[in-house]
Amino acid sequence: MHALVTGWFSFEGMGATAGDLLARDVVCGWLERAGLPHDVALAPPFRGGVALAAVDPRRYTHLLFVCGPFGNDERTAGLLARFAHCRRIGVNLSMLHDLEEWNPFDLLLARDGSRGAAPDLSLAARSLAVPVAGLVLVAPQKEYRRRGCHEEANAALRGVLASREVAAVTIDTRLDANATGLRTAREVESLIARMDVVLTTRLHGLVLALKHGVPALAVDPVAGGAKIAAQARVLGWPRAFLPGELDPGALLRAFDACLTEEARRTARECAARGRSAIEETERRFLDEVRGSEARV
Repeated sequence: MHALVTGWFSFEGMGATAGDLLARDVVCGWLERAGLPHDVALAPPFRGGVALAAVDPRRYTHLLFVCGPFGNDERTAGLLARFAHCRRIGVNLSMLHDLEEWNPFDLLLARDGSRGAAPDLSLAARSLAVPVAGLVLVAPQKEYRRRGCHEEANAALRGVLASREVAAVTIDTRLDANATGLRTAREVESLIARMDVVLTTRLHGLVLALKHGVPALAVDPVAGGAKIAAQARVLGWPRAFLPGELDPGALLRAFDACLTEEARRTARECAARGRSAIEETERRFLDEVRGSEARV
């Protein structure tokens, strides 16, 4: 016996979702517990399975269709006809037709339809969290026109994210015309504070991350270093790079280091160091303002 697991992830361009893949993983786990060998049919961009169009239907005794809306259309009719000899099982499906009129499955464990509803299988999927990474990039700045390496710096950080499985969140700190729908400084700061790591070519991407104990992989986009490099030095943050230091391996190692508890502790220490220095700046400011008032 051998099963073929299919779903909308088996057809290119059919809008397979994260929930579809999580439900698939649950069903594959059930098949393993049942001792039934199985293949998973995957279409691009998904990888690691078999191509539905290339498999020999005679290899399989069971056909499963997992997750999503399921109706009597050209794709589903063709699939069912091709595997008509198999025991056909539908799991976690939203059935689009009245089941009294059309039910092509030998076993149907529907998510919803004319006979009621059941919990979606993604609730039972094993949760394996990945880091949430904030990407805070700067546009070219005219004041650094001659020394600016903004495109190279931004591309280097995008390359880091492309090399790791992370949930990347683009965060725009500019508020007069925000590209990500943020409206206030508090909204920007609250989002940065919830990241596991921040990758940034913006000064305030670095500072606001460290303020909340979030490690930052920072690249100063100005040749020779400018305000980001200076801020990293004064706060004591070690993971800031210059345009001439954008070795992919070094950036990846720094990114991985940012995900450690040691890095979070260092970020908190940098924030405390900065606040202590600002207290001295405040004292000097107040002394000067008060002294000015006395002289008037």
